[in-house]
Amino acid sequence: MLQNPENTLFVRGATPVLLLAGAPVHDLLPVLTAPGGAVPRCEGWTIVPRLTLCVVDGPGEAGMMIPSLAAPVIDGTGGTDGTTVPGEMTDWCADAEQAGGAVVLSLDQLPEVLDWAVLLGSGTARGGFVPSLG
Repeated sequence: MLQNPENTLFVRGATPVLLLAGAPVHDLLPVLTAPGGAVPRCEGWTIVPRLTLCVVDGPGEAGMMIPSLAAPVIDGTGGTDGTTVPGEMTDWCADAEQAGGAVVLSLDQLPEVLDWAVLLGSGTARGGFVPSLG
């Protein structure tokens, strides 16, 4: 299945995040519970982050591809005023390689503001930390 890059946001950081809205695998990902902000591992799922295409693969036939070069990338650390700034997909891929994967969060819609406490405690988010393949 193909994820529309307009419904995707790659967020840079020490542990990079892939935010998805209307993802075809939403109902297949586990409901996210992150007590104290600790994001659990998403068992049975892997991610292959590449410059032009990002693949999120799940158990069985579950999975999707994202045309990553066409999707927005932001620096999740934000500016001094808390705003986000544009990033580069090559940097996001490097972050994912260094972290050994990425947090994949599937939501009903992309947030206007990155408030991690709200996102992790929403009760509607699905996903978790997805390790890189290989």
